[in-house]
Amino acid sequence: MRENIFVTGFSGSGKTTTGKQIADLLGWRFVDTDDEIVSIAGMSIEDVFATDGEPRFRELEHQALAKIASGSRQVVSTGGGIIMGAANRRTMRANGLVVLLEASPDNILERLERQQEIEADDLVVRPMLADDELLERIVSLKAQRQENYNRANWIVDTDDLTPMQAAQEAIRGWKMANDSAPSGSQATADLAAEVHTSAGDYPLWVGWGILDQLGERVRKVLEPPVAYIVSDEGVRGQARRAQRAMEAVSIPTHMFLIPPGEQNKTLAMAEHMYTWLAGHKAERGHLIIAVGGGVVGDLAGFVAATYLRGMPLAQVPTSLLAMMDAAVGGKTAVDLPHGKNLVGAFYQPKFVLADVSSLQSLPARELTSGWAEAIKHGLIMDEGLLSTFEDQREPILALEPEIATDVIRRSVAIKANVVSRDERETLGIRILLNYGHTIAHGIETATGFGQYLHGEAVSIGMMGAARIGEAMGMMSTKEVARQRAVLGAYGLPLDCKGIEPEAIREAMLSDKKTSSGAIRWVLLDGIGNAATRNDVPSELVHETVRMLTA
Repeated sequence: MRENIFVTGFSGSGKTTTGKQIADLLGWRFVDTDDEIVSIAGMSIEDVFATDGEPRFRELEHQALAKIASGSRQVVSTGGGIIMGAANRRTMRANGLVVLLEASPDNILERLERQQEIEADDLVVRPMLADDELLERIVSLKAQRQENYNRANWIVDTDDLTPMQAAQEAIRGWKMANDSAPSGSQATADLAAEVHTSAGDYPLWVGWGILDQLGERVRKVLEPPVAYIVSDEGVRGQARRAQRAMEAVSIPTHMFLIPPGEQNKTLAMAEHMYTWLAGHKAERGHLIIAVGGGVVGDLAGFVAATYLRGMPLAQVPTSLLAMMDAAVGGKTAVDLPHGKNLVGAFYQPKFVLADVSSLQSLPARELTSGWAEAIKHGLIMDEGLLSTFEDQREPILALEPEIATDVIRRSVAIKANVVSRDERETLGIRILLNYGHTIAHGIETATGFGQYLHGEAVSIGMMGAARIGEAMGMMSTKEVARQRAVLGAYGLPLDCKGIEPEAIREAMLSDKKTSSGAIRWVLLDGIGNAATRNDVPSELVHETVRMLTA
């Protein structure tokens, strides 16, 4: 891969100013695709639009990008709409790191107005923003592009940063992608996001067929003399592959297999693991690797957090649900008879490596269950991602490598961004990821964790939350129907008939989001916009649970 950084983002996000700062700091060449377009066309961009229209401009834009991408050690400032072309996205990803400079519409408007005042005598022409109602145009156009903006390798929120700070953050992403990449690998392209936490930053790699690179990537992140794989009997083959990958780089690796199922995520099983580690004389510098689904990740993470007061941890999720949710963000826990995840700790891994090809061996029901969390990310924060799930259902369900990897990478990036902003769920941001989970955890507890898979319960819980949101005037009937349709299209359950409603309501009161007996509900204030409410009437909750179980 060539050494290039492609800076993308909406007009006014600071691509040119920040791009030049990045180039200065790296000692690289700065290139603007608009300048190259002018050179190719022999006329100004304004004249291209006036003479030949936007289609011709987009052709020239792609030509310019292809020409620029053949070079190396460049920082490339791109047009705000360049990311909309699939060929453009492929060109940038294949030839460098794609960095998105994100900004709110209000800040974009303020910056554009400020630039116009400064450059009044030499007006910068932005044909796509020629509109009297500029803020509304920014909001509308940005929303159209956001799905593709979110596909960038690295996202820098510039609202509270100076151009120099944004440049430094972009360079940190570049270094993270390359310093952690084994020589000759695709680790840069596989980097879905980086999670920023108080314990340090760590990469999330999402790719196709990358499990065999596990040992190489461990060596780039840390140097453990010994490793311990925790897995379950259902994914023994994947665990053996991970073990071979570790031993290929001369790291002795032991394995502990647990029976599959939520019912094994207990303090008793954790104690068995403590005894096993003690028998192997495990040390603080040794590495614990969780290879498996959410149960394995939660349990291994809890043990890593508590044995010897903390051992390094790596998450290698092999189920879709774990890739979407459990492996990212550092939540570790075991269950009690009173409820799910009641004993645990926030404990961040050193990295997460998700090999999407491993999903091919999953039982159909487990794969279906996992789509619930991915669809949830679209429902709460990214309507564009939700639209992709609607429009690309067949290739996604068939696990076609490119589209499956893409939607998983985008979904994982959403969670990474939320976790980075609210690591310990204290700012009211991370809790938004729990859309549908209050009812879901109630269902799981009421049924002894054996009747529904987690994603299935979340799907039912999201339908319950949607009904509550509609009753409170937050969601329209059309939006509720849209949610129902997409969940149903992926084979997810929409109700839990036959379960005792009182058992679900009782379990919900033990949920971690309950305070002073009041549940803090995560609801949708329209598709793509999650919010919390503490004022949901108990009668509405009772009626909703009754409808789900009737």
